Amino acid sequence: INTTGSYNTAMGPTALDANTTGSYNTGIAYRALSANIDGEKNTAIGYNSMEANTTADNNVAVGAQSLQANTTGTNNTAVGFDALNDNITTSGNTAIGNQSLSKNIAADNTAVGYLSFAANTTGANNVGVGRQTGLANTSGTQNTFIGERAGIANTTADFNTAIGAASLLANTTGHSNTALGYLSLVANTTGNYNIAVGRDAMQANTTGTRNIAIGFEAYDASDTENDNIAIGHQVMTT
Repeated sequence: INTTGSYNTAMGPTALDANTTGSYNTGIAYRALSANIDGEKNTAIGYNSMEANTTADNNVAVGAQSLQANTTGTNNTAVGFDALNDNITTSGNTAIGNQSLSKNIAADNTAVGYLSFAANTTGANNVGVGRQTGLANTSGTQNTFIGERAGIANTTADFNTAIGAASLLANTTGHSNTALGYLSLVANTTGNYNIAVGRDAMQANTTGTRNIAIGFEAYDASDTENDNIAIGHQVMTT
């Protein structure tokens, strides 16, 4: 079908077989870029990678079924099995790791790690680095989760920052929290505007809001109280 498209590389059954005017594309493996018509500068390597792409440009998909549903979304990078699989029209996403951002249909997300932000659908401008970071997030936006299972239970909450393995682990809808350190704010579910800095800082808090804890195990006794400040090694602990 190719008419005027130039500098394309296709290897594998039906790879790039619908291309007409698109140029500078690479499709390697069965059905890689098979629906592409005039999209340009795309790279698809792996079974069914970028299979549905038609007119979108500047995408990279490496891994079976990576960016499989994408049609017009641009400037996306997907590396790993099922990475960004459901993405259709949105742009500016980066997913590295098997099934990272696999359900995503939003823009400008970055997920690095196995199952990172795997359930995300409409949440935008999120960052996840580490295995299962932001795993349950669906529509929460502007979240940053770094460290294994950081923010794993977050679903719809926005503006959270969790750096450290298992930080903000149980958080579901609590928003505007900052947790820095292993297990910091680990039990928080719906509490908002909390700041915890240090290993195990504010680890018992569940619904308390506007609390500040800085230091190892600082303020780790209370779970529901509000407007407290604890600074120092094991300050305000049991």
